[in-house]
Amino acid sequence: MFPPPSTKSQLGELPQPLRAARAANSVAFALQGFFLAVVLTELPQQKDRFGLTDGLIVALVAVISVLAGAGSVTAERLALRWSSRTALCIGLWVVAASGVAIALSPNKPMLFVALGVYGVGVGIVDAGTNMQAVFIQHGYGRFVLSSFYAAWSAGSIVGALFVAAFEGLKVSLVASVLTAAAVVAIGVLVFGPRLLGTDEAEAGPAEQKPATSVPTRTFLIFGGVIALAFAIDLAVGNWSALYLKDELLSSSATAALALAAYQGASLVGRLTGDLWVRRWGPRMVVRVAAIVGSVGLVIVVAAPGPVVAILGFLIAGIGLPIIAPLCFSEAGQLTSGRDLDALIARLNLFNYAGTLVGGAVVGAVADAADMRAGFAIPLAFAIVLIGVARVFHTRTGATTSAAAPAPEPA
Repeated sequence: MFPPPSTKSQLGELPQPLRAARAANSVAFALQGFFLAVVLTELPQQKDRFGLTDGLIVALVAVISVLAGAGSVTAERLALRWSSRTALCIGLWVVAASGVAIALSPNKPMLFVALGVYGVGVGIVDAGTNMQAVFIQHGYGRFVLSSFYAAWSAGSIVGALFVAAFEGLKVSLVASVLTAAAVVAIGVLVFGPRLLGTDEAEAGPAEQKPATSVPTRTFLIFGGVIALAFAIDLAVGNWSALYLKDELLSSSATAALALAAYQGASLVGRLTGDLWVRRWGPRMVVRVAAIVGSVGLVIVVAAPGPVVAILGFLIAGIGLPIIAPLCFSEAGQLTSGRDLDALIARLNLFNYAGTLVGGAVVGAVADAADMRAGFAIPLAFAIVLIGVARVFHTRTGATTSAAAPAPEPA
């Protein structure tokens, strides 16, 4: 068991188990991003293999999001019964096993079942990684949560490059997905034991304060912020290339640069996010991030051509992806121990509500009007996030106090 934050600061160094857990949880985040990118970028090949329609693919992605919500609830049960480490490891094994099933599916019904199981695994891993991240942050006594999301972004980039490389080498779809599943399995085997166990996490030194009840209003506010942040993220992921290609008449190659610019900027923003929060505090960072994101999306909506739109996506990516990690960080100050596991799992449900909104609402508006009008929706969400920044703490001193109350909205 590692010493409490005050002792660590006196010693001038962090205990090895805590640093190992941070590295292991970063790997878990990266594996989640990696395999999700593989699944999504392989969908065109699955479409050809099984004769799937575009509408069916959209429906499958929506079903995966819904089942991921069920996975998040499952993660809560597993964490309360055992620990967040156990929940996360089980989730990663489910992802790896579903990857094998996806690769070897002989027909459409089996593919749909495999993707459904994968959706459940996604939810368990999402909740488990965030639980571990908050407990690790408590142990560090300072904001470190953004770096975990940077690992997710890096993993997703690697996953996309992995598929591109295997396609370039003419490796079969089956071999590609099986290899990706093997990467996840090896990752959980090697790094799973290094995650925080119950004695360091749920019952650790930083969780010794009595757990407090989280006000419903506070819970819903942070949940709403998470939903808006993920809705914007998915809107960019789903519709940016189509916007450039159909609305701004770019080539397919140029259209792909929109998401690349957003994800690359997201990685940079998340890598530096911890430093900004420690210096300026969560409230200021969220407000500036939302303003920067709004400016970027204004440029996207008003863009006269592809190059300007790509610049807009780049600017939006610098700010907006930092907000979701800050929500989970703030939630980590509302309660402690086992109650914190439950809180994180329930807040994680808003992730999937946001992804459904980001996919469905933007698509519906674009269908009724045009894609430019569709991107006015995430712009409106970003503007709302500027206003709700006031619910975050002004400084980061409470990161070591698990039960610190969140400030009330003005």
